[in-house]
Amino acid sequence: MHTIVLATQKGGSGKSTLAISLALAAKKAGHNVRLIDADPQGTLSNWRKRRVDAEPIVETIDTVQDIEPRLRALRDSGVTLTIIDAAGGVSSARTAAIRHADLCLIPARPTTADIEATASTLSLVRAWSKPFAFVLNQVPSRGRRIDDAAETLADEAAIDLIEVLARPFIVMRNDHQDALSAGLAVSEYAPTSKSTEEIRRLWNWIEARLGVDASAGVVATSPFAGLHLPIRAEQPAFIL
Repeated sequence: MHTIVLATQKGGSGKSTLAISLALAAKKAGHNVRLIDADPQGTLSNWRKRRVDAEPIVETIDTVQDIEPRLRALRDSGVTLTIIDAAGGVSSARTAAIRHADLCLIPARPTTADIEATASTLSLVRAWSKPFAFVLNQVPSRGRRIDDAAETLADEAAIDLIEVLARPFIVMRNDHQDALSAGLAVSEYAPTSKSTEEIRRLWNWIEARLGVDASAGVVATSPFAGLHLPIRAEQPAFIL
């Protein structure tokens, strides 16, 4: 089983919506997926209450002590992918979630405040030597702000962004929030939309990063399997 943790210091990054979208993309790709809501705001849990379909199951974890045994139980039950929506801010629960991650995704909007707020999460991820990637989320469809955000991330993290910036960026569109309100993922709400295509491509990027065979949920014989850095990917077409 692989565990992906979405963590960020600042609220409003679209972390929970992204977790839902990726869970449904992974499910469609053949994974047995479980979502864990470890954020006191309860966005995933509230989404689940509005949802008609039984899958994916959303579990709530309230204490640090519950994380490790719950992940072990999920692995033993045949779950191939668990996505944890970690609490924002600094907390022992967020630390524990990151400690058990196979990949930590750090969503950020392309604003100075959001990017500066990734510093504490990045420090924690590095302290545990965990693979990570930034996900630029809720970005405008075009404009200089995207490039500025990428450059600022590089300065903040002192890294070569081409190795740690997930692709494609996720453009801000109403169907993400409309899907959340309806108890759906964007791929269910607008299956032929650009938003769905971006999420699908993002999941493909993540899956290659993890080196996982989607249909079997096992490590693939890929040249990227076992790497500690995300793979290189093409530039999104909408960047100016």
